[in-house]
Amino acid sequence: MSTTLAATPSQRSQLGPMLIIGVLFFIFGFVTWLNGPLTIFVKLAFDLDDVSAFLVPVAFYLSYFCLALPSSVVLRRTGMKRGMALGLFVMAIGAVLFGEFINIRIYHGALVGLFVIGAGLSLLQTASNPYISILGPIDSAAQRIAFMGICNKVAGALAPFVFGALVLSGIDSLEQQVKTAPTLAARDALLDSFAARVYWPYMVMAALLVLLAIWVVRSSLPEVKPAGANDEHAIGHRGGSIFGFPHLWLGVLCLFLYVGVEVMAGDAIGIYGQSFGLPLDATKHFTSYTMLGMLAGYIVGLLVIPRFISQQRYLAVSAVLGVAFTVGAFATHGYVSVAFVAALGFANAMMWPAIFPLAIKGLGRHTEAASALLIMGIVGGALIPQVYVHLKQHVDFQWAFLAVMTPCYLYILYYGLIGHRAGQARA
Repeated sequence: MSTTLAATPSQRSQLGPMLIIGVLFFIFGFVTWLNGPLTIFVKLAFDLDDVSAFLVPVAFYLSYFCLALPSSVVLRRTGMKRGMALGLFVMAIGAVLFGEFINIRIYHGALVGLFVIGAGLSLLQTASNPYISILGPIDSAAQRIAFMGICNKVAGALAPFVFGALVLSGIDSLEQQVKTAPTLAARDALLDSFAARVYWPYMVMAALLVLLAIWVVRSSLPEVKPAGANDEHAIGHRGGSIFGFPHLWLGVLCLFLYVGVEVMAGDAIGIYGQSFGLPLDATKHFTSYTMLGMLAGYIVGLLVIPRFISQQRYLAVSAVLGVAFTVGAFATHGYVSVAFVAALGFANAMMWPAIFPLAIKGLGRHTEAASALLIMGIVGGALIPQVYVHLKQHVDFQWAFLAVMTPCYLYILYYGLIGHRAGQARA
């Protein structure tokens, strides 16, 4: 039987739960950051244009928008611990569906599989993010989430290399063989064989997710009651509906824009590099470089927050870096421009760890619902890249990148400086 923590636990009692949640962050980091190389994979396997290939992040992130609020209802019935395990089971079902549909080359079926994986992640994230935020003092939550981010982005950096080795090896040569295939049947045979490479990796992933779900259920992970650990009086609030917290609603928009720019820097970097004519064997690894940038950013954040700088001030600094690196990408070309996009990983790293606790601060009994609203904001990862791929059909792709990214970072700057205090009696 798990224990229940109604208030903030001691630092020593945080260690075990943090390690368990860290494993979960590693898992959904690995799964999430497969989307970059998956976009490259489906583009060749199904002979798609950029807009159609980018339905991969659309299907994945759209599930967050559709299922985050239902997830909060589920969590009220199951508790956070069982909810996390249920999320892992749902992800396993999605992995099986994705592998099966890819194996028979039914693209829309594969997108359904990604949607189901996203549904499981929605439940997992709706539970794990507020859990780690209120496991200790809310003002130092960014530090704890930074540790989770390290677990997440180590997995994110590994994912493209693992996927590349198992699935994308020799992709340039294969693309040339497909183009020069003597008959339509020969071309389809090549693509069938290429698509089948994904099947067993996703079956193994499904089995591991089931084992992890069983482990979480049987673990000593305690329950945390948000009403006790994240009291409304901390921000001078005296009750009322969730609509009485403007810093939450501004935070939902901030998270929406942040996930959009994160996906642009992580998942879209391969397509961005291809626009310069860079080879597929190089672009398939670009997501890993962004992840390494994020990993460096998390380490810096872990060291300086809150000891030397507050989480809200660091968010503002990160937004300024985002603008600077975006302009750098626009002003350069080729591998140098791609390097600036990868550097956005460093700028983006501490944004989620800062935005999430700032947005749920003092939400008390509304914490689960607030978390669900923020998780819904992850749909920005579906919509903002779509804005980019449609815009670049009409203007130069570097102009499109600049036009999409800069306003997002400027709003994040506003939230870090002013927006996070809206409606609060004291910051």
